[in-house]
Formats: sequence, C-alpha cells, structure tokens
Amino acid sequence: MIDYTAAVLVIIYFILMVGIGVWASKKISSMSDYVVAGRSLNFWVFTMLMIGSVCSGMSLLGVSGLGYKFAWPTIWEQLAVPLSIAFCIIFFGVKMHAVAKKSGYLTVQDYLAYRFESQTSLRSLSAISGIVVSMIYLAGQYTAISIVLMWLFGLPHWMALLIGAAIVTIYTVIGGLYAVAWTTLVQGLLLIIGVLVMAPIVIMAAGGFTHINEVMAAVNPTNVDPWVTGAGAVFTPPYIVSFVLLLTIGLACAPHVINNIMCVKDANYFKWAPLVAFGIYAVVMFLLKFAGFAGIVLVNEGIVQLPKVPNASDFIFVYGIQAAMPSMFLWGIFAVIVLAAVMSTTDRLMLTIGTYFSWDIYKKILKPDAPDKQVLLVSQISVFVAAAVTLLLALKPPDMLVWLIWAGIGIMYATFAVPLLAGLYWRRATREGALASMSLGLIASLVFGGISYFKLAKLPMHFSFYACVISVVVMILVSLMTRPTSEKVLDDTMTGWFISK
Repeated sequence: MIDYTAAVLVIIYFILMVGIGVWASKKISSMSDYVVAGRSLNFWVFTMLMIGSVCSGMSLLGVSGLGYKFAWPTIWEQLAVPLSIAFCIIFFGVKMHAVAKKSGYLTVQDYLAYRFESQTSLRSLSAISGIVVSMIYLAGQYTAISIVLMWLFGLPHWMALLIGAAIVTIYTVIGGLYAVAWTTLVQGLLLIIGVLVMAPIVIMAAGGFTHINEVMAAVNPTNVDPWVTGAGAVFTPPYIVSFVLLLTIGLACAPHVINNIMCVKDANYFKWAPLVAFGIYAVVMFLLKFAGFAGIVLVNEGIVQLPKVPNASDFIFVYGIQAAMPSMFLWGIFAVIVLAAVMSTTDRLMLTIGTYFSWDIYKKILKPDAPDKQVLLVSQISVFVAAAVTLLLALKPPDMLVWLIWAGIGIMYATFAVPLLAGLYWRRATREGALASMSLGLIASLVFGGISYFKLAKLPMHFSFYACVISVVVMILVSLMTRPTSEKVLDDTMTGWFISK
C-alpha cells in the first residue's frame, strides 16, 4: 500500500529535478552550452558529475546485491570502481581537455576523428558503438529505478519504468549538461549523506561486523575469503584481475564518463579531483558492500524475506533499510537517495546518446551545414527515442542487475580503451589500426559476452578481457603495417609517452 508521506517526498524530489532542468534551459544558446555546459563547470560540480556518472544503480543496488550473493570475494570492486574516476581524469582528461579546449571539440569522437584522420569512418563507428553500449548500460539504470518504485509504491515493473524514465527524460531534454551537472550535484550530496547514515544502520541491525562475518563463514567458508580458488568459485584470482581491469579502465573510457572532462572550466581542477573523487566514492562503495554482507545475516535469521523475483538479491539494501528503520517516512527518504544515485548516471547516458547521434552523425556526417538550433532539436528527439527503446530492453531484466551493468562496461572497455590509449600515447597508432581495433573489439566482446551469458563455455576471466586482448593485438599489427599518421596531427593532439608537458 502506498504511504502518502513517502509518495510526497519522492514527488517533491522529481519536481526539484525538473525545476533544475527548467532553470538550466535558460542558459542554453548553443550546442556547446547543451553538450559541454559552455566548459564552465567549477571544481565541485565537475567532481560530483564524475562521481555521479560512475555511481549508478550498480552502486546502491548492484553492489550490495553482489555482496549479498558472493560476499568477500567481490570486495575488489570497491577499489576498482572509484579508481576508474582517477584513471579517467589523469590518463584521459589532462591531455584530452587541453586538445578539446584548443580545437573546440564537443565529443570524444571529435578527437578520435582528427587524431586518426578519419572524419567519417571512425567517427561513425565510434559514435554508433557509443550509442549501443550506452543503451545497454542505460537499461540497467532503468531497472534500478524500477526496483525502488516497485518496492516503495507496489507498482508493476512496466509502470515503474515508465515513470522513472519520463522524469529523467524531461529534465535532460530541456536542460542538457547544465541540468545534468547541477542535478548530479544535488543527487550526489543526497547519495553520500544517505549512505553514510543508512548503511551503518543496516550493518548494526545485522549485529555488527563480527557477527556478520561469523554468520557468513557458517553459511559458506568461502564467503569470508577475498581470494577464492577451487572448483565452483566465481571470483578466482584470474577473474579478479580481469574484473579490476574491466572496472578501472572500462568505466574510465565509458562515453558518458570520459566526455565530462571536456566541460571543466579550469584544468587545474585535475590536480585534486582524482583524489577527492576516489576518496568520497571509495567510502560509499565499501559501506554499500558491507550492507550487502549484512543482508546475508538478515535473510538467514529471518529478519528479511526477499521478493520472489529473478533479481531478488538486488533488493537486499532496500529490504535491509525496511527492516532496520520501520518508518515509511524514512523509507521515502531512502527511496529519494537511491533514485538520486540511479538518475545521476541515467541522465548522463541519455545526453551522451543524444549528443552522439545529433553532433557526430547528423551534424558531422549527414548534414554538415545544419544550424545549431536544428542539431539541438535532433539531440532532444534522440534522447526521447533512446529512452523509449531502452525501456523495451529493461522490461525483462537479468537475474542480477550487476551482470547487465558489467556487460555494458565490458563492451565499452573492449571497444574504446585501446583506440583511446593508443591514440593518446602511441605515435605509431594509425587510422586503419584504430578502425580494426574498435571493430574487432566490439565484435569480440559481443561474441565472448554471448558465450558467457548463455553459458556455452566456462570462461576463467571476464569476457571483456579476451576481447580487449584481441583489440590490442589488432591495433599493434595493423598500425605497424599501415602508413603512419602525419606529424602535424600527432603534435596537435599531444600524442606521446607523457601525460602533460
């Protein structure tokens, strides 16, 4: 039954987000304003945008759900995900921001097209790849929004999806990155404060750390071993290595994350933003994982009974809150916090999809003479279409939300990591090498991902690792066999074995 106090809190939150979108819309007069907020973001807005772009439904629901299902062997995730923000800012951001600001680039595709001297082929391939993987990732975010609204209001899955998608779409369409950045600042603060307060309450409701570890060990001794080996183990040492690479580099080169570095007002922010973002997000991630551990106790002692749905583990944090704080008012506050975390990534993904289609495909390839207003309209329409298509993908979620999220990250990793790193740091990387690397990385990730998802064969490492190895080998071999990139382009794009000069 719907509690009206909780409903009012969620509605107020939704109205606030739309209100920020309306305010932000008044600041937009060009595509630069819409896509990169006029390169005007200050330190804290940028830092929270980076955290919010990485912090998603996986963080509040997927991380705790994974902790509930596999316990301590998944703890490495807590370092890798926050590290991805630092990796993105340091290894991608410093160089790319300088090049983008000097050349007026709005997207990563602008950089790739010039660096690899391929204004059509590579731009098209990378933009389409970015749209596809962003939509897969976006489906996971919609699923997370649905979980919260289903739990709080008893709504059917389809209705919860529709409501959540409608709100995010409205403020993203009308406010662009200004809206996304400022809503993320609000959402990020809600997330941090909420987790700092509520995760310890769930942990204490389960009896504290000592009792939690004792119960986990009694259920299964491997639950308390962060480095598991042996038959039947999922998070084995080889898998963990591939897992850390996936999350650290894969998230760092994700289209909706890496594009943020072009929006910064002052490059000096890159000195402290990596450390600040890592520290804040690491604390949040560890608390959420421990709350998942607490869920093992709460379920085994009969305090919590999870719903009978395929992705039941993703509900552990919300049901843990329900057991630890039997107040619908507090549940409403918690629902707002979860929605804030999920929507902070969802809106960025939607804007990325709209930008890639309107700017990189429509403006740069299909209609180069299109005025800004027309391109802006195409971007807004693209966001609506992306929201509709992704809703269909999210109607039947997998058993665990985190698997869907990892699939999206894995495809991003295999597709973008090698061309980006090679483009920035290896002067011998060529157009043909980048095209072959990106194409085969994308195809290989889909093939190995299918093998893993449908259990056609047991892969000892995450599927993205094999695809990335193929991408690396292809990049090196094809680049060495083809004509080098011009020295002028290499100098203009600051290509070389250095981060900054």
